[in-house]
Amino acid sequence: MTPQRPRRRLISIARLLAAMLVAVILPAVPAVPAYAGDESISVDFSVAGGAPSYRASGWIYGMTENGSGPADHFFRDVKFRYMRAGGAQLGSPGGWVSGSYDRRWNATLAQARRTIALGGQFIILPHDLWGADGYPISRFPGDNGDWSDYDAFLTRLINDVRAAGITVQWDIWNEPNLSLFWNRSQAQYFELWRRSYQRIRAAFPGQSIVGPSCACVPSTTHAWWNSYLDFIRANNVVPDIVSWHSLPGDPVANVAAANTTLGSRGIPHPRPYQINEYGASSEQNPGDGSWYIARLERAGADGLRANWASAGNLHNDLGNLLVRNSSGQHLPKGEWWVYRFYGSQTGQIVSTTPSPAYDAFATKAAGTAKILVGGGGTTGNIAIGLRRLDATSGIVQNNQVRAVVQRIPYNGGGAVQGPVTVQNTILTLSGNGATLNLPHTNADETFTITLLPPSDGGFQSVAVAQHSQQCLDNTGLSTADGNVQQQFFCEGGDQQLWNFRPVAGVANTYTVVNQQSGKCLDVSATATADGAPVRQWACGGAQNQQFTLRKVTYAGNDPRDYQLVARHSGKCVDVSTISTAPRAPVHQWTCIPAGQASPLNQTWRLWGR
Repeated sequence: MTPQRPRRRLISIARLLAAMLVAVILPAVPAVPAYAGDESISVDFSVAGGAPSYRASGWIYGMTENGSGPADHFFRDVKFRYMRAGGAQLGSPGGWVSGSYDRRWNATLAQARRTIALGGQFIILPHDLWGADGYPISRFPGDNGDWSDYDAFLTRLINDVRAAGITVQWDIWNEPNLSLFWNRSQAQYFELWRRSYQRIRAAFPGQSIVGPSCACVPSTTHAWWNSYLDFIRANNVVPDIVSWHSLPGDPVANVAAANTTLGSRGIPHPRPYQINEYGASSEQNPGDGSWYIARLERAGADGLRANWASAGNLHNDLGNLLVRNSSGQHLPKGEWWVYRFYGSQTGQIVSTTPSPAYDAFATKAAGTAKILVGGGGTTGNIAIGLRRLDATSGIVQNNQVRAVVQRIPYNGGGAVQGPVTVQNTILTLSGNGATLNLPHTNADETFTITLLPPSDGGFQSVAVAQHSQQCLDNTGLSTADGNVQQQFFCEGGDQQLWNFRPVAGVANTYTVVNQQSGKCLDVSATATADGAPVRQWACGGAQNQQFTLRKVTYAGNDPRDYQLVARHSGKCVDVSTISTAPRAPVHQWTCIPAGQASPLNQTWRLWGR
């Protein structure tokens, strides 16, 4: 079969070569027959490695100038690892050469401290602090052979980092092969590198030096890349972490070429690799984003997602993974939900075999297994072969597993309330395996797969009030009994994720457990009156904690639209006074009878149903 050419990337040959190299990265497994698929991916649960380290969860900028936003959960939910920044675009012209170093340093320090507090590593960008952020500047380090100003700059920066008491990675100069950032000769850059390396190494022997962060990918024929390697080898100034930008590119092929070019010069390898800008602007969507995650994990390289924003948006929006509504509230895009699923993958990494255009990242843990499908920049049917499910723990029961497949929408780059469940089926195994066939009709979107025991008949979802398009939310992230629930902007945090657990013997009825607090949706004091608050309470199994899903019908409704009917009272979970204001409380109210138009303030869209 001839693979389809990816819609945006002109690197199909590189991907085919990378697929042939996969056996070097992860053990290959025999292909599973595709019963109906243009391409096939297989997952072998018997071949497992270490725990996920979330290599792809890094960003360039994306944090406010003072380091206060976006909210913590947007970082923590995606297992945030890296931030790379240095005050770019602040006060342009800005930085040392324009006499406005302080503003950029203060922003850099604030962002570094927040990154570290969130459990990430901060990568400092001296070129931005100098002022070489794409704005035309009057001078570069070493002009006319004079290094005194740059030496003074380095002294100030080194002293500021030391006084701050922070540990950073030093990315000496961004994209020095582009005149936009280094408008001088390569020889002058080499002297910059040598001086900077020696000063930083002497000042901070335990902190990593990163480079060259070129706008290029490793290649045996790329003149700039190979000249750089020759120089660092000859002058004993080899960075601790070798870096480049993949815009676009294939991390697996890049790492193979890096090993070749370093190895031919006797530079120790493999060594830590950092693709500290990945994803061209046309590739920032769930489909391409998931592909890069899978390829970075397969390559064993750390990655930082590129940021194409400018002006005030560079220092905000988590590198374009979020949007802001008219109230300034951050809301997640579809690609943020990709990283959220990736961040939920725990346990052990298991072996996958890609197709020419698709790849996957898979894990297994007790009672569950998860697969993120790499979108591939094209469309077609994807056959996902699940092999050796007997090597999982607690998933297979009576030779069956439950497969929950969710689609992560792109929505044209707008806000996405949550993943959409497209399959929730029980698979009967044959030879300890099964095949899932996924129709991939939108190149910008992707799929996730969660494997569970067949007895687990529940689901997880946001609940979106249709009159306001806001989510059922555990107010203030409280863990206290009695906390009255509210509606709030759909921001994707655990306080808005609800686990619907079936009530035994009662059709279509569930206890509804908040992911963040672990407590149940509850009608206060078992009241039957209109207006009784809907709160959270320790789960106890009483009927005031049981809700029946009743489908509703109205003009333009979705099959996932339901009323949540309290079993003890027969009344509906309802947003008080049909308010569209964020933080409006939720109570119970008489349900509109079946067959009549449902008020949208008691109609909840369950995307995960």
